[in-house]
Amino acid sequence: MTIQFRSRQRGLSFLGLLVVGGMLAACGVIIVEIVPTAIEYQGVRRAADKAQEGTSMADVRSIFDRAASVDNIKSISGKDLEVSKEGEKIVVSFAYQREIHLFGPAYLTLKYSGRSK
Repeated sequence: MTIQFRSRQRGLSFLGLLVVGGMLAACGVIIVEIVPTAIEYQGVRRAADKAQEGTSMADVRSIFDRAASVDNIKSISGKDLEVSKEGEKIVVSFAYQREIHLFGPAYLTLKYSGRSK
């Protein structure tokens, strides 16, 4: 008389696979929406760094607007900048937010802020 032990099967059920796949797909869609806003933020930082080379407030804003048109920045413009002077150095600060529609009434709000170096 030989006794055979049944080995327990391990793994993911089909329903579990669907749930995990759905969660990964939802995360992928959100990441695909966030990446362009992060790239735009880097463009805004570069434009603010260029704009600090200006000598007056109007000059700073026009330099920023020119750099923003090159980098295709739509979230913020030169009139939204806060320009101040610290000693002899001009400092350009900015803050803006982007909303990403997820589904129904749900939105993901990203708040970006920074200042020139």
